Amino acid sequence: MHDDASGVEAGDLELARAVTPRPIEAIAEQLGLGPEMLECYGRDKAKLRLGALPPAERRGKLILVTSTTPTRAGTGKTVTAIGLGQGLGKVGVSHAVCLREPSLGPVFGLKGGATGGGRAQLLPMEEINLHFTGDLHAVTSAHNLLSALIDNRLHFEHRGTDRMPEIHWPRALDVCDRQLRNCEIGLGAPADGFAHRAEFLITAASEVMAVLALARNLPDLKRRLAAMVVGYDHEGRVLRSVDFEADGAMAVLLERALWPNLVQTLEHTPALVHAGPFANIAHGCSSVVATRLALGRADYVVSEAGFGADLGAEKFMHIKCRQAGLWPSAAVVVASCPSLRRHGDADLRRLSEPDLPALRRGLDNLRAHLDIVARFGVPAVVAINERAGDSAAEHDAIAAACAERGVTAVLCQAHGRGGEGGVALAQAVIGVCEGHRESEPRYLYGLGDCLRTKIERVASEVYGADGVDYAPGAERALERIERLGFGELPICVAKTQLSISDDPRLRGVPRGFRLQVGDAQVSAGAGFVVVFTGNTVRMPGLPRHPAAHGIGFDTEGRIRGLR
Repeated sequence: MHDDASGVEAGDLELARAVTPRPIEAIAEQLGLGPEMLECYGRDKAKLRLGALPPAERRGKLILVTSTTPTRAGTGKTVTAIGLGQGLGKVGVSHAVCLREPSLGPVFGLKGGATGGGRAQLLPMEEINLHFTGDLHAVTSAHNLLSALIDNRLHFEHRGTDRMPEIHWPRALDVCDRQLRNCEIGLGAPADGFAHRAEFLITAASEVMAVLALARNLPDLKRRLAAMVVGYDHEGRVLRSVDFEADGAMAVLLERALWPNLVQTLEHTPALVHAGPFANIAHGCSSVVATRLALGRADYVVSEAGFGADLGAEKFMHIKCRQAGLWPSAAVVVASCPSLRRHGDADLRRLSEPDLPALRRGLDNLRAHLDIVARFGVPAVVAINERAGDSAAEHDAIAAACAERGVTAVLCQAHGRGGEGGVALAQAVIGVCEGHRESEPRYLYGLGDCLRTKIERVASEVYGADGVDYAPGAERALERIERLGFGELPICVAKTQLSISDDPRLRGVPRGFRLQVGDAQVSAGAGFVVVFTGNTVRMPGLPRHPAAHGIGFDTEGRIRGLR
């Protein structure tokens, strides 16, 4: 909760409603975009036509926002990214913020929305967190259209034969529902289809979402959709989306979804919110088209990657930047005192209280994430996301630990003060960018390395694992993927976000563990190989008390309960 102008405590939703959005045309002008480039959705949001994409040359500096390993206390990465953008606005720097679109799963589940908080938020908060411009619905529809076309072909051409293909394409839904992880469909009379096992994943984990996020333009989107591997025929040959004549109709459904979405912060600075792959089960970055558009029209572009540096940042470098020809000029690593206390084994019930000894122990987690960023050769700034209950001694301890590594730590007060609270961070980021020469991309593995080498490099250099153990099914899957010609793709490791390791119970900096790889799957359209570790699932479940229980309308007919 936060104090509004009257001294009465107000929540995030109330703070957002207290600000009148400016016409979206005025926000577009800040990026040099005229009304002819906009497809307006009401007065305060718009899609940007692909004609707004700049020529190949790059203008702006790309700033990656990542964080320490998240805990229940949170780190505030989205708040910091928005606050940094607002801070850049306060110092008069041309900028844009590029974030992912929220999924309805977390909105109605445990995590909540993805529009920031306090005085570092996006507008219109309710619409962005709910249906927005319909992009996630388009992804869900396109994904399930392919599922239906596959089953339809099998129904008419293979049912009752011994030549049934091996299909791995699931169905998708943008809610959390554990009941759909493993199910039987097609039960009933012959006219109702054929009975077979099915799996649902959350839309953010769909390869279609990854394709949308990584496509450069409409032709590239079409190519990627056609290339998606959905299974193998009875002779072991690859079956793709194009083999089921699905790619054309899917592209039609996704054409408008490929256009980036333009909104604004509480301080009326530009934000592009587009695509929403999760970082624990996908690559966790906003879209290439939004990032390229912003880089061509602003001096600084702030882009958040999901969860900690071990997940979102690693995939940002190895997948998004590698495919799109991008590289960050600097990285902001977000840390909060409550989260670091938890990594130092502070009592979960007392995380909002100062605990310097616990925080000092938890600093190892921050050091580990700084080391990950450093391995890519990207200069870093640490943003201490100020929270109620912080002590000056804790802030000093974080700053001292960063100084030992030659990294500047800055107190970010964007949650309570908006852009004014993000000015110090903005100045630090500008200083780092001006003080460092643009670096060449530095990857932890080569595309020509075998898949095992890629997995083992990430396991050792990012996670700190002593080695990798492969389940028999994973060994067979990796061998088939390489044999079929996909071995030169980068990897996308699906693992828990709650630990640098693959065990969610291990906080801080786990040591003496081996990464457990259970399976692998090629996402040829997205252009990577998914490596499944631990007990990672692609369809989350709801908590005991879902946020949906508190969402509805108030007596004035306004939405309540969103966070």
